Amino acid sequence: MILILQPDTDQKSDVFQSLIAVLARFDGIRYRVHEERGMQQKLTEVYLIGDTSALQIEEMGALPGVERVVRVSTEYRILGRHKDDQRATYFEYNGVRFGQDNLTILPGLCAVDTKEHVEAMMRACREHRLVCTRMGAYKPRTSPYSFQGHGKACLPYVFELAGKYGIKVVAMEVTCEAHVEEICQALRTSGDATGVMLQIGTRNTQNFELLKSVGRQREFPVLFKRGFGITLEESLNAAEYLASEGNRNVVFALRGVQTEKGAPHRNLVDFSHVPVVKRLTRMPVCIDPSHSVGSRDRAPDGLLDVFHVTAQGIIAGANLVLADFHPVPEVALVDGAQALRLEELPHYLEDIHTTREAYQKRLALGGAAG
Repeated sequence: MILILQPDTDQKSDVFQSLIAVLARFDGIRYRVHEERGMQQKLTEVYLIGDTSALQIEEMGALPGVERVVRVSTEYRILGRHKDDQRATYFEYNGVRFGQDNLTILPGLCAVDTKEHVEAMMRACREHRLVCTRMGAYKPRTSPYSFQGHGKACLPYVFELAGKYGIKVVAMEVTCEAHVEEICQALRTSGDATGVMLQIGTRNTQNFELLKSVGRQREFPVLFKRGFGITLEESLNAAEYLASEGNRNVVFALRGVQTEKGAPHRNLVDFSHVPVVKRLTRMPVCIDPSHSVGSRDRAPDGLLDVFHVTAQGIIAGANLVLADFHPVPEVALVDGAQALRLEELPHYLEDIHTTREAYQKRLALGGAAG
């Protein structure tokens, strides 16, 4: 059960202390307080943990400071959608809204290689009025002998260029707590020239200690990729680790699942799960067509497979698109074979726009039919 308190409730106030005194008398029930500071107000939620079946919603709603009560109906307590749940399905970060009701495009380098390529990518984003990008500084690889990323050495010029070209959010994978600290330090040195969305890669989906540490920090939102070899339910529970530690600004990313049945694509595309994740949780849903397809193969109709796969996710209601681009894919140090070229960006964005319009028409038809 979740108790949603009146906006701007102060935990030092008499009202809050009276509420806690009541909750402390409930046998077998623990509570956890979660505070979220928005742009205009502070929201406080109290999660009751234990057997709450005997607690009546009306009685709990009459407790001091309580504005609304939600009975938990899924095991994803914080990120899940519950019956009669009116909690937000979006969050804002550094002036950018990430929600289940809008669409954000994040084209960029899977791995940062040179300053010149970073600048070319960010310049292209600005030309097309995009304020988000992806930049891989830390790259976990299958082979220990493969390029592992430039790490903290590239952060200063990545953040500097992001500020120069008006990039508001840079999605960047981290694999340990030290990476978060390095990003924080580099951002401060840059004068907070941009914002960062921490990315949990598919290999670390069940690295629970990493999830806990990333969840404990509240500064950066998190883009969480589905595990490539586990069920959707297991991945959603793993994402809940982030929120359970305090950070509920989480985007869930679908990037394909690993199975030979997906061949010749790199992974079996799982974008039919876009509406499923939106139904089960309050998280915005991202698609990663580049790592799903893994190539630049072209269909007989003239369109690249990655265009078709992106359209599948958009037409299903995806809220973010994470796509690999590179100025010169032939010299890319990671996944060059799947990267789109900068000159293909206008066509890609127009294709997304066309598909998004079709999705919105589908919504209107669905509303009329309902």
